[in-house]
Amino acid sequence: MPPATSKSTRPLVLVCGEDEFAVKQRAKVLFQQWSAECGGFGDDTIDGSVSNGGEAMAALRKFREAMQTLPFFGSAKVVWLRDCNFLGDDRVSASALVTETLAQIADELKAFDWNAGVRVLISAGKVDKRRTFYKTVEKLGTVENLAGWSVEDKDWAEQAEMWVRKAVAANVSSRSGESPNSRSGLQAKQIDEDALAALVSSVGPNARLLASEVEKVCLYVGDRSQITAADVAAICTRNKTARAFAVADALGDRDLPKLLKRLDEELWDMQFDRDKSEIGLLYGLITKVRAMLFAREMVREGWVKADADYGRFKASLDRVPADQLPADRRFNPLAMHPFVLHRALQQSRNYSSAELIRAMNILLECNRRLVSSGLEESLVLQQALAEIVGAARSSRVSSERGTHVGPFSGSAL
Repeated sequence: MPPATSKSTRPLVLVCGEDEFAVKQRAKVLFQQWSAECGGFGDDTIDGSVSNGGEAMAALRKFREAMQTLPFFGSAKVVWLRDCNFLGDDRVSASALVTETLAQIADELKAFDWNAGVRVLISAGKVDKRRTFYKTVEKLGTVENLAGWSVEDKDWAEQAEMWVRKAVAANVSSRSGESPNSRSGLQAKQIDEDALAALVSSVGPNARLLASEVEKVCLYVGDRSQITAADVAAICTRNKTARAFAVADALGDRDLPKLLKRLDEELWDMQFDRDKSEIGLLYGLITKVRAMLFAREMVREGWVKADADYGRFKASLDRVPADQLPADRRFNPLAMHPFVLHRALQQSRNYSSAELIRAMNILLECNRRLVSSGLEESLVLQQALAEIVGAARSSRVSSERGTHVGPFSGSAL
């Protein structure tokens, strides 16, 4: 997401991209900025969200009329074609009449007198860059393409954390003993590192949901200026992916009652969600055990400190030699969110290395039984988890001695 303070020097701007929330936020900021500069008289906003070709043609007709109407009192005005959804490659966009009309408007934009005081803003979702209309806008004006965050982006978490810090700082709270209505009694809110990491890892690369959760937690803390991890845990919603991690998190905590409860909840949700499966849940558990092994190995190599807090742990990851890690993201600990890896490091203290290796073998056997046996899936998972978590802890110290299997090279992982 580009910063909201960036400015365009051209009177024609297209804000587009797959990040719907970011596109709407950026377009709104730019429209308000332009409207204030133009005096706010005679601005036109046309709804470009349509469901068929007829509605698209009606929106384009209004757009043309707005462009051809001069500003009142000789001032400037803004024309905003908002939330346009027929510039892509879908059925409505591919309509011959819509395509032809957009090509005509492109010619009109080329001949348009931009000194007349009219500024044109278009906000849209996915845009077909092969079309004449897009190429014309790109040549005459400015195109801001907001692709949004993706789990495939190496730095999405850092971008999201930076965005959350700014969003939290934009909220204010009253200082103790001062009136909230007094400007001098206001101070920007702050979020500590653990809370920030927990919020981002729970929500994931979703700007809209992050904005909602930031607003929610800021209201929850009230006049307090500091947002803590406890506040995030108490009030913030975990998205579907993060909720699936709850089972693996309970496994890391080595809490059998909590683990079986989370497993029952997840199995219940599977009845109503086709995207979830027992195999997918199992792979999440394997990832958790592997992360704990990764964390222990990184400590053994001296790359990170076992007792480091999240801030120091995160900073130490920058010094880990990348050439000593696998290229495959599935086996590269640096591909994980730093908070997830730090959490795995803390939870790895609940197991010995031998127990974690044994857990991988149990989960491997569980995978085989889920695929090839006729046993009930929930029973197979329950038995595997009870065997892992219920293992005797008394032998942990002795089993730790002389046991070392490098998770970066072990075939079992």
